[in-house]
Amino acid sequence: KHVLVEKPMSLTVDEGLDMVNACKSHGVKLGVGFQLRYHPGHMEARRLIREGALGAIVLAQAQLGAGTRGELSRAPRTGLSEWWEHPDMIGGASSMIGTGVHAIDSLHFILGQTVTEVSAVTDGQTAEKPLESLVTMCLRFSGGAIGMMCCSSRLPDSKNDVTIYGSDGRIVLKDASRPALAGDLEVTSETVNTTVSYEPDPLALFTWQTEAFNKAIQMDEDPPASGVDGLKVVQVTVAMIESASTGRTVKLESLPVS
Repeated sequence: KHVLVEKPMSLTVDEGLDMVNACKSHGVKLGVGFQLRYHPGHMEARRLIREGALGAIVLAQAQLGAGTRGELSRAPRTGLSEWWEHPDMIGGASSMIGTGVHAIDSLHFILGQTVTEVSAVTDGQTAEKPLESLVTMCLRFSGGAIGMMCCSSRLPDSKNDVTIYGSDGRIVLKDASRPALAGDLEVTSETVNTTVSYEPDPLALFTWQTEAFNKAIQMDEDPPASGVDGLKVVQVTVAMIESASTGRTVKLESLPVS
């Protein structure tokens, strides 16, 4: 059967490779639940960048956070969600796996470039606190752009924006990284100047994600968020853990997939 899996698709690169290869050898589709790829603002930003509206991409920023005023940390999960508190079960990261993976995939999708280098500073990845609740990352992308990503469960009133700067302008996706359809697209450039607002809809992105996966099956093509896309985000997550743990910049190796 075809497989549409929740993010992250795996906790290690080797596990992700096994998933990609198993689905390929059995002739089934593998999709990953990155619903922000179906946000019309993200799709329009991707189109404009591909058409050169911003010129050469210089800097890409993404933030995805949440929190409660007055609380320095989120209360530990209990019951059926308690596994989130165990480093061995969750793969060595918390906020990154919960929300940061969406921010990384959004940058991959919008830019059409993938992360090649990671330098991370977190409030975890230590013996005293193995799981982080705040991640900051400096990134280098395959097309030459530099990036920054922040994700956290300690950011009340977080501005969950994606901002892309190019040599000819800027795109801002304001508060457009929620699970629900929402937010605004602001484009300022030499050729395009516009603002589009999106009516909130809690189900739209997940509906479009399911429809796109079904279409990929019918048309015998890769889903918009494929297993390889998911694997690339797993690779960034593993690099984040290594960088935060060691204090070193981590360069990503080429994956043996196409």
